[in-house]
Amino acid sequence: MNINLKRPLAFIDLETTGTSPSSDRIVEIAILKLHPDGTEDFRCKRVNPGVPIPAEATTVHGVTDADVANEPAFASYARSLRDFLADSEIAGFGGGHTVSLAVSD
Repeated sequence: MNINLKRPLAFIDLETTGTSPSSDRIVEIAILKLHPDGTEDFRCKRVNPGVPIPAEATTVHGVTDADVANEPAFASYARSLRDFLADSEIAGFGGGHTVSLAVSD
């Protein structure tokens, strides 16, 4: 695929404790950033949601409470993620759900 970009395009994928932006939390965030020059940056971080991960959610994404027990909370990544994404157009897997969860967390 050949995309003519004027600004970087960042694809965001979240794994969460559920599907409700008001009550569920992020357990993993992955970002693929495509630059106009064709280079790519990829970041993936596990996040301690501060609440138990339901078995139903673990069945979907495979992330367990033990996997995130020693990881920092999302707030510890928020500033660096904001800076990483500041110049980018944003795309997400899950559309508005992805953005809503990222904003609420």
